[in-house]
Amino acid sequence: MPANSAERPRSLDVVLVKGGRTKIRYPAELVADDGTRIAVRAPWAGAGVRDFGFVRFEPGDVFTEYYWRDRWYAVKEVRDAAGALKGWYCDITRPATLSGTELVVEDLDLDLWRSADGKDVLRLDEDEFAESGLARSDPEAAAAAVAALDELEALATVEGGLESLLA
Repeated sequence: MPANSAERPRSLDVVLVKGGRTKIRYPAELVADDGTRIAVRAPWAGAGVRDFGFVRFEPGDVFTEYYWRDRWYAVKEVRDAAGALKGWYCDITRPATLSGTELVVEDLDLDLWRSADGKDVLRLDEDEFAESGLARSDPEAAAAAVAALDELEALATVEGGLESLLA
């Protein structure tokens, strides 16, 4: 649905599915939808603080999340309560679907983190991806997931690369 549609809902639920089950569901504000890319904004939806070692997600953090209907990833810009950029957390997913007020995304385990200063670019959860068995059960999806991670890593290592996806 185009961003200028009068029928566009202003709020929706982001539903993250993993292994066939809902991992998390949280409310978000629809920022834009151009028919291919959907942007939403939501506060940190986790319970309390989650310290990954390379970044802490905590109450007050705001995520501006970008999902594509034709790409195998989501890019989440993370800012603290004061608006300072922490970095970008990228999920490797199947292409997103928007049905009514639900934005449904299937998480494929692989993730990428890029710090705000660009010094840290980390590939995450490759062990979980290998253990998921996706390479055996759906080799085409597994190949698309790895290609998406490679694409995001390449963008994350050049100045303005990830940002170019969000403009």
